Amino acid sequence: MSGDPTGAAPRRLRVAIDGPSGAGKSTVARALAKALGYTYLDTGAMYRALAATAMSQGIAADDEEALGRLARTLRFRFEPGPAGGQRVFVDGRDVTNEIRSSAVGMAASAVSALPAVRAALTGEQRRLGEGGGVVMEGRDIGTVVFPDAEVKFYLDAAPDERGRRRLRDLEARGESPSLGEVRRDIAKRDHQDSTRALAPLRPADDAVRIDSTRMGVDEVVQEMRRVVRERE
Repeated sequence: MSGDPTGAAPRRLRVAIDGPSGAGKSTVARALAKALGYTYLDTGAMYRALAATAMSQGIAADDEEALGRLARTLRFRFEPGPAGGQRVFVDGRDVTNEIRSSAVGMAASAVSALPAVRAALTGEQRRLGEGGGVVMEGRDIGTVVFPDAEVKFYLDAAPDERGRRRLRDLEARGESPSLGEVRRDIAKRDHQDSTRALAPLRPADDAVRIDSTRMGVDEVVQEMRRVVRERE
């Protein structure tokens, strides 16, 4: 625990943050990693990057054999970005902005349900996080990727609030969908993620659940940091 009277250094834990689209996982995970001095790993970006690459190569979202083969050959790299963000590279190409479109998000949800894809990327995620000192966010980190993670959170928010947050993100990237379109996309994504047979979106049994509907980022991070410090 933090404040150990023996003076031992705190343990460097694996922190898993799961939750639906628009709950604020990426923003919170980045801020929490910075506050803890941990490494931030956006696992969802890996699926998005795979989906974007497949789309550029004309690979269908249901071609499991081709997608699995592609997932095994791609090389991912994450670097700090401006304003505390993160840049994502695939085979040396910066795909940070490309992977955040609604179309890529929907494709990522589809390809992430394929066993061959999940096997390839789950193995890579485990390798990246096995040493601890990481904050990993996605949709199945605490249930599948690291079911033995020392700290697990499930971050959620009301659907309307998630829609408004997602709309702001898209507008910041130059897209101009209506709020209704964004809400429909989120509802569809929720359905896909929560009903897929393989690694569906759900809270881990031992996850700390946080509803961020009426909470600011700093409030969420403060609460998560408190939980992590109690377990170090």
